[in-house]
Amino acid sequence: MPRAGLAPAAVIEAGAALADEIGFDKLSMGLLAERLGVRTPSLYKHVDSLDALRRGITLRAIGEFTETVSRAAVGQSGEGAVRAFADAFRRWALDHPGRYAATVRAPGPGDDDEAFRRVSNDVMRLMYDVLAGFELHGTHAVDAARVLRSTVHGFVSLEVAGGFGLPRDVDRSFRFLVDSLIAGLRNAPRDSGADPGSREFHAT
Repeated sequence: MPRAGLAPAAVIEAGAALADEIGFDKLSMGLLAERLGVRTPSLYKHVDSLDALRRGITLRAIGEFTETVSRAAVGQSGEGAVRAFADAFRRWALDHPGRYAATVRAPGPGDDDEAFRRVSNDVMRLMYDVLAGFELHGTHAVDAARVLRSTVHGFVSLEVAGGFGLPRDVDRSFRFLVDSLIAGLRNAPRDSGADPGSREFHAT
């Protein structure tokens, strides 16, 4: 019988917490079983496999990320929206490095995981909303969403990995990065370009 009080959602949450501590790529069923105080075979009564565990963490993490950043950016527009998005993005990723690592992959054109595609598209729509005040359309909106995501992701990934060793305040460097990003968005081309289509997350 499954351990009393242990359900799939609790296993996923425990796996996400463990991933934040040891890294998403180091997560294993054995380590999670040890954390939960059960034998490894017992976990398979709650999740089918390590891949299923990783998928569950990914769906949960993307949902948490989207909710957190959306809440920070609500009521903001233009420059304020970008700053709120970037700051919330960075804080969440630093607080949850394992979960953040789980959010990075986008669904491919042949990916038939509808739940994964749905939560990923929620992130994409959030970025378009954040950028709406810059009046970028068509392919330029896609370009801007890619730049927004990759710029903040690059900085945060280096910060999580301990990649900044120079004696310069990292917060100031991040503000400089966001200022530079906003300046670039202000000067981006404004013609409509081609229709980017469905604007799904994998388009980035």
